[in-house]
Amino acid sequence: MKFRIGAGLLLICSAVFGQAAALSFLVSDNDASPFENSVTFYAIAADGTPYRVTAVSTGGTGAGGGDFAESRLVVVPVHQNLCVFASDGGTGDIAGIDAKTRTLTGNFLAAPSDLGSTNGIGLAANTSYLYASYSASSTIATFQIQSGCTLSYVSDLFVEGLNQGWVTGMAIHGAMMVVTYGDGSIGSFNISAGPPVANNDEQYSTGYNDDHLPNGVDITQDGRFAVFGDASTVGTVEVSDISSGLLTPTVAYNISSGWNSASVRLSPDESTLFVSNNSSGQVTAAFFNKTTGTVSGGCTSAKLRGFYNLWSFSGNIGLQLASGAGGLLYIPEFGSNGTSSIGVVQFTTSGTSCTLTETASSPVNNATDIAALLSIAVFPSRPF
Repeated sequence: MKFRIGAGLLLICSAVFGQAAALSFLVSDNDASPFENSVTFYAIAADGTPYRVTAVSTGGTGAGGGDFAESRLVVVPVHQNLCVFASDGGTGDIAGIDAKTRTLTGNFLAAPSDLGSTNGIGLAANTSYLYASYSASSTIATFQIQSGCTLSYVSDLFVEGLNQGWVTGMAIHGAMMVVTYGDGSIGSFNISAGPPVANNDEQYSTGYNDDHLPNGVDITQDGRFAVFGDASTVGTVEVSDISSGLLTPTVAYNISSGWNSASVRLSPDESTLFVSNNSSGQVTAAFFNKTTGTVSGGCTSAKLRGFYNLWSFSGNIGLQLASGAGGLLYIPEFGSNGTSSIGVVQFTTSGTSCTLTETASSPVNNATDIAALLSIAVFPSRPF
């Protein structure tokens, strides 16, 4: 199904996630620091271009940047609620926002020792629990999601990589959470009871031998493969077969000359991997075989407009559509002069070749001078 917001008009769509009627929107965590943080809601025009509707204060302060792959906000449909949860790395809280009314529902703290001021707080969620990775304390806190887009703190867990790295990326499928540590190592946890329990499968990735360090992670919808995006001087992704419920040694693929591939995203039909080349201002697509887990071919965009002039780094990719190849790609752009933006890129494929072309309307200005934009989310997206 396709969801659209016509120019100037916000429509309530007929799709139902649980019992919640869905709105179609893009939302950004502006990660402002040391000033008051906010999230910005965008509607999506008929041609797919996002346009700013309103900003909502989170009630806290952000971290002002940090890990590229870290998702600083999630959108969670829960019964009649449609919730946005955004992290405030500076004040160490998670802000709850009702996506329908665009109002703050509260600021929720974990333990006093859970701190995210150095590189922010990453988030992942299912419809029952939200997990927050705190970069400064190297902990994962578990919150239970409650009615009215509120959270109740449950517990936290100290975790670190084989080289004492902190969690830089998280992905969830069923009872399994897969994490990256940014130090060359990866691991997984069982979350069947809520709080994560280590599966004791922590290991170095294959790419680590070439100084390619997994940062971002996504999981196929059947739970068979985990796909990692690496921080590296060439565009590199790695794939692990997790069908056993444990991580297995990764297979590494060099897919482009783009610098860093720390943010990786599967298309809804899982035919394509989209990579944000965080340090070279480009976007890469590679073809993915969801049956075998192999990666092949693909294409890389030119440097997006304004790179190293108006903005310096890119964050995690959002997709226009929840079906097919995902439609347009939205790329958060961390501002060089304090003003961030969102790049808009058209992906076109014949099945064996592809192109990535920035649209005429790109970039879209974030209109928040103090934004340190690296995280966006689009709703609806692939189902929970």
